[in-house]
Amino acid sequence: MKKLLASMVATVVAGTTFANDLPQQSSPWFQDAQNVLMQKMETPRLRGQAKNVILFVADGNGVSSNTAIRIFEGQAQGLLGEEHELSFEKFPHLALAKTYNSNAQTPDSAGTATAMLAGVKTRQGVVGITDNVDRGDCVTALDNQIPSALHLAERKGKATGVVSTARVTHATPAAAYAFAADRNFEDDSALSDEQKAAGCVDIASQALTADMEVILGGGRRHFIPAELTDEEGKTGRRTDGRDLTKEWQAQGGEYVWNRDGLMKLDPNADRVLGLFESSHMEYEADREGDAGGEPSLAEMTAAAINVLNKDEDGFFLLVESGRVDHAHHAGNAYRAMMDGVAFAEAVQIATQMTNLEDTLIIVTADHSHTLVMQGYAQRGNPILGLSKGLDSQGNPVTEPSLAKDGKPYTTIAYVNGPGAVQGERQDLSNVDVEDMDFVQQALIPMSSETHTAEDVAIYARGPWAWLIDGTVEQNYIFHVMDHAAGLSQ
Repeated sequence: MKKLLASMVATVVAGTTFANDLPQQSSPWFQDAQNVLMQKMETPRLRGQAKNVILFVADGNGVSSNTAIRIFEGQAQGLLGEEHELSFEKFPHLALAKTYNSNAQTPDSAGTATAMLAGVKTRQGVVGITDNVDRGDCVTALDNQIPSALHLAERKGKATGVVSTARVTHATPAAAYAFAADRNFEDDSALSDEQKAAGCVDIASQALTADMEVILGGGRRHFIPAELTDEEGKTGRRTDGRDLTKEWQAQGGEYVWNRDGLMKLDPNADRVLGLFESSHMEYEADREGDAGGEPSLAEMTAAAINVLNKDEDGFFLLVESGRVDHAHHAGNAYRAMMDGVAFAEAVQIATQMTNLEDTLIIVTADHSHTLVMQGYAQRGNPILGLSKGLDSQGNPVTEPSLAKDGKPYTTIAYVNGPGAVQGERQDLSNVDVEDMDFVQQALIPMSSETHTAEDVAIYARGPWAWLIDGTVEQNYIFHVMDHAAGLSQ
């Protein structure tokens, strides 16, 4: 038997494939896999120093979420969907990250972002702070601050920036530039007089002192005083009377508040603050309906790179798709899928605008969610639709599959969340389960669906990207960025 196999198949070395015909060689599946194999064998291991580093984080986009987004985008393009690839799934290097916080099996975004950006795991709810500090103890935190990759890039003379569809003072972007014993210290109103007297500073204020060149996202309310009404009729939250947008401009930076302002940004601008919503920016599915007009994540990413690229020493940029997470918390898969597609578009823009030889791009998530893809749906079944399976001969059927209660179910569901079934399960036969406002059914009732503790994927391309390999601790991501760009040297 061994001799027969040896006569059929030759070892794949240096571009050779098969010595003799195999019956499956004519299959496109077989040929596609061979092409991928050849590409991977020819992928160079780049070792030059990275001039630029971009860290992309799709908040809450675990493996199951990413799979669903891949199929969703593929089906939107007229494909069956399963065979599709998101932009970053074409990256040559891949690993899994363990996401737990130092004090929690299931993490939050503050602890995970600090791990990725500062190189050590820490507690839930704190940003840029070691795990020696109890959450909320901002006085002790003053002596337990840890610099991030962004801080190190600034010290090295690089331009830096953060982009997010969430508030720029929210956990993930804040971990890039701020030190806070509680992620909720977004403006001074969250700090007591005693804490302020001890030297504690809110996150929005730290955004102005971090020397970043680019800040784009939501969270305008944390930058303006409570007595001020912004361009969209919303009041601020600051109690110290400071208008940080004016202070930014006094420092020589440009300030924009809508898409039109960003698109008309002076091409010679060296610093830009863009705050496009009072709180979080709109979901991608709702963005066109925003009265003020909001830029897409891809447009913000392109604008940031255009500004940062002016620095001959290179740049460090964090880009977050913050609202994938929020849609999952709401049990609303449609909006999570749309924001996931927008995230992939932003990554594609970044790959087009940068050079593989000098720019390390890492794409990951901070944690996962309880989204599951269930049942035995046929190939090409709408990812948000009712699950339709196969007959006994393996051919697709037209009627939805039924659960034991005699009712159909969707492929996508959540383990917990606001869509939880309490009592008799709703019959979805005449429900538009692909509607953007549909909340997927869940098992355990929760006002907000929760994170999970499972690993998340890391994708990478560029100098030293091949170090992204295997199953690693999440804080390892910082060390790859640091090594590739020599940030701490």
